[in-house]
Amino acid sequence: MVSKITDGIQVSVETYYQTEFSDPTHGEYMFAYQVSIDNHNNFPVKLLRRHWYIFDSNGEQREVEGEGVVGVQPILQPGEQYQYISACNLRSEMGKMQGSYRMMNADTHQMFSVKIPPFEMIAPSKLN
Repeated sequence: MVSKITDGIQVSVETYYQTEFSDPTHGEYMFAYQVSIDNHNNFPVKLLRRHWYIFDSNGEQREVEGEGVVGVQPILQPGEQYQYISACNLRSEMGKMQGSYRMMNADTHQMFSVKIPPFEMIAPSKLN
């Protein structure tokens, strides 16, 4: 698991190789990742947008941007945590992701950016 705190928001990510959704003979590798977002501030925050950079070890790079996460724009009160699970497909056995969330202080409406720490996705066969 990797973790980073930016402006009082802690983002932690853990990855899982999805054997049942992968087909290495056709260059298809599926990874799930669980994200935990903790609000360590004394004010509520709203997650507005996500921006991901996805790097595949075959040299392919992708960028994904959009509203919220998994279809929602969660509001986290002080001390609250929000968790979600999503997935990423790669064309090789290894890759990494990193990015940022666009957040808003729900009291002052001030916007700020929270870094998502880089995390690796590695198929178990590559670890042998």
